[in-house]
Amino acid sequence: MLKVFQAAGLCAAVMLAAPVAAQDQPFEQWRDGFTAELAADGVSPDIITSMFEGVTPDERIIDRDRSQPEFVRPVWVYLDSAVSETRIANGRSSQSAHLATLAAIEERFGVDRHTLTAIWGLESAYGEIQGNFDIVRALATLAWEGRRRGFAESQLSAVADMLARGYATRDGLRGSWAGAMGQTQFIPTTYMARAVDFDGDGRRDIWNNEGDALGSAANLLAREGWRSGEPAVTGVALPDGFDYASWNERRAQPVSEWARIGVRRADGSDWSADDLMRSARLILPAGAAGPGFLTFHNFGVIRRYNNSTSYALGVAYLAEALANGERLPESWPDDNPPITRSQTRALQEALLALGYDPGGADGISGPNTRRALKAFQTDRGLPADGYTGEQAYAAVMAAR
Repeated sequence: MLKVFQAAGLCAAVMLAAPVAAQDQPFEQWRDGFTAELAADGVSPDIITSMFEGVTPDERIIDRDRSQPEFVRPVWVYLDSAVSETRIANGRSSQSAHLATLAAIEERFGVDRHTLTAIWGLESAYGEIQGNFDIVRALATLAWEGRRRGFAESQLSAVADMLARGYATRDGLRGSWAGAMGQTQFIPTTYMARAVDFDGDGRRDIWNNEGDALGSAANLLAREGWRSGEPAVTGVALPDGFDYASWNERRAQPVSEWARIGVRRADGSDWSADDLMRSARLILPAGAAGPGFLTFHNFGVIRRYNNSTSYALGVAYLAEALANGERLPESWPDDNPPITRSQTRALQEALLALGYDPGGADGISGPNTRRALKAFQTDRGLPADGYTGEQAYAAVMAAR
């Protein structure tokens, strides 16, 4: 069984059953079996031939899919790049060049031009970096490799549909190694579900047509529930003595409740009446020593595009920089970066040995690991932020 989540114009796929062994058959055998399935589904022989004729596995795709970075990029390093002066300047230039198109998209879908421009900038550097991999070859390689076979085959089926409907040409199917395409980096299934022909020329050209690309991103956000005129995130300051042990990053409550316990805007301004009625979650992406944020409904919608806190913060702050020059928070704990994946695995093993169950030792700091770490921190009188940084690692290792 395969559960698929839309993310980043890509898709994040989670295998809920045991994955197929990688490369458990010759490529030609996989190809012939899959193309037989396409034919049984009614895909024409001409399209099947155009997709797979001469296609061979790309070892670069396998290398990238199997390489898991050891070092976790600190959120503040990501944001410095995402909201750099160059990206802001290029974003303003791109907005000026497509002002009428952005205004028309904003009017039709109710998604503001600054958020759309920010997504455009992070996904493809405003159309400049779209990837130059053959999408069919990349997805065929991933399918044959086997780790994400169901995901890759579903994308190839969508490609066949794209070609049958005339939405793309075989030669034009270029994108990232993972199958994302165009200026807004949609995977084929997302393309079929959300891409639009904004200018009415009969094509959904997210590669060369800025209106189609940005309109498609706006349609995706709108269909996921974007609320026009509402914020995505705001920086906050926590009161002295904040109860980290009772804090749950997934729990949403009205801003009025956050204000009641002393959570304030980071810039010192008062909460508006509208804000006080909105529901928000508190996140601390760098732990208690870093800045805090209240995230609203639209933050979750951005995460439907890419299910990453860092990405959503990058989009939100780049959009604010484009709109009004708002700058990034500066109070990041440079002396307490996130630990590596091997350190996370060691941390999980140590927590389990100490009686705190992290739900396994996979090297990924997920909710169960953070919950176990918070319990450890609470028992030892430490700020129970659940942040897997160098300081928490040292504390757990010393307690073994």
